[in-house]
Amino acid sequence: MTDTETTEGTLPDPDADLARHAAKMAKKKAARDKIMAGKEGEKGLIIIHTGAGKGKSSSGFGMILRCVAHGMPSAVVQFIKGAWDTGERRLLTTHFSELCQFHAMGEGFTWETQDKTRDIAAARAGWEKAKELIRNPEIRLVLLDEINIALRYDYLDLAEVVEFLKTEKPALTHVVLTGRNAKDELIEIADMVTEMTLVKHPFRSGIKAQAGVEF
Repeated sequence: MTDTETTEGTLPDPDADLARHAAKMAKKKAARDKIMAGKEGEKGLIIIHTGAGKGKSSSGFGMILRCVAHGMPSAVVQFIKGAWDTGERRLLTTHFSELCQFHAMGEGFTWETQDKTRDIAAARAGWEKAKELIRNPEIRLVLLDEINIALRYDYLDLAEVVEFLKTEKPALTHVVLTGRNAKDELIEIADMVTEMTLVKHPFRSGIKAQAGVEF
């Protein structure tokens, strides 16, 4: 029996296969349309990207670029990587500064500064700027890059951050919080939480961070 023959020795009917596929897809579309019909209105979301895997900040910046593409004002506050020269920073400040404010407040990871008092002051300044930006209803999305790291080291008051997001964030403003080890209290109030899982990373094989991939 050839590969094109069935067990009964007859050739498969391509038209019947296409018909079955079309019927299956039509059923899926009907189910999807029913789900979508029950969704209405808009809401400013609290979004968390956390986990040990790569892509937390990258995903946040992807959302910033979507906002830029839609002509929606946005803003970035970097709590840790402020001292780094990154591709995202170059692109946004050079070409899209009229649509995206970029505030690099951090000075590097705590083992780089080796000055806890300075780290706390930088994080606090970043949070004050973040509150100012979030309170502005014209800014549709604010990315708080690596704020979870600042919260992990207790550079910021977690209860204050949670209370502010719950009570002062405008109804249609999206806020994205990135960084490992997101606090349970933040996850509780978030609308969307994604955990990046580390499966494999070249750093563990002795390969340094690559431009265009890591920064």
